[in-house]
Amino acid sequence: MMNKVDVLNIQLDNLTKEELVNRLNQGIVVTPNIDHLSKLQRDNEFYQCYQRANFVVCDSRILLFAYNLLNPGNKIREQIAGSDFFPFFCDFHAKQGSEIRVFLLGGSDESVKAAQENINCRTNSNIVVGTYSPPFGFEKDERETDLILDIISQSQANTLAIGVGAPKQEKWLCKNLHRMPNIKISMAIGATIEFESGNLQRAPKWMSKFGLEWLYRLSQEPKRLAKRYLVEDIPVLFLL
Repeated sequence: MMNKVDVLNIQLDNLTKEELVNRLNQGIVVTPNIDHLSKLQRDNEFYQCYQRANFVVCDSRILLFAYNLLNPGNKIREQIAGSDFFPFFCDFHAKQGSEIRVFLLGGSDESVKAAQENINCRTNSNIVVGTYSPPFGFEKDERETDLILDIISQSQANTLAIGVGAPKQEKWLCKNLHRMPNIKISMAIGATIEFESGNLQRAPKWMSKFGLEWLYRLSQEPKRLAKRYLVEDIPVLFLL
C-alpha cells in the first residue's frame, strides 16, 4: 500500500523518484502540476483519466511547498517532475539492461528524432525504439490515430511516453490504451521531449529549487504560456 495525500479532488502517491522507478512495472503515470489542478476542477473527462492512472505524483514545487505548509504532519516527500523522472527512468533501465523499449509520441519531426538520439547516446543503449510527431488535431482524426497505433505496434515498444500537452495527452492515452496491448507502461510527459531534444532549456537549478521554473518557462514561451500561468492557474492558489 502506498501512502497517499489528498490535494483538492485528486490523490497523490507519496513516493520518491527511486521508489517510483522500482514500483513501475506496468500502469499509467501522470504528473500533476498547478495547471493540471486548475483543469481538473472543471474538465470531467480529464478528471476521469486521472482516476484511471496507477501513479499520480507531484510535478510542482509550488504545490509541494503549499501542501507541506498546510499539512506538516503528512508532507509530500518529493517533487517528481515528468521532465526529471523520464530521463531517470531511461537511465535506470538502460543500466539494468532491462527489456524496456520506449516509444516517443510528440514534438516536431526534428525534435522527437533528436530526443531519441540524445537519450540513446546518453544511456549507451537503444532504449528508445520508435518516434512519431503527430500533426495538429491528431486526437480528433480517427485515421491518424489508427496510423499512430500501427506505428507504435510495429516498433515493438512496451513503454509509451506521450508529450503533446495536457489534457490532450492524458485523454488520448486513456481513450486508446486498450488498443495498444503491447504497451505495459505509459507516461504523460508534457514538454519533456523538447527538453530531451535540446530545443528547450530547463530552468537553472536554483530557480527550480525555489519554485520558479514556471517563470523561466514563461520567459521562453510568453505567447503560449502567459494566459495559462497568469490567468487560468491563479484560482488554484486560492483553492489551495
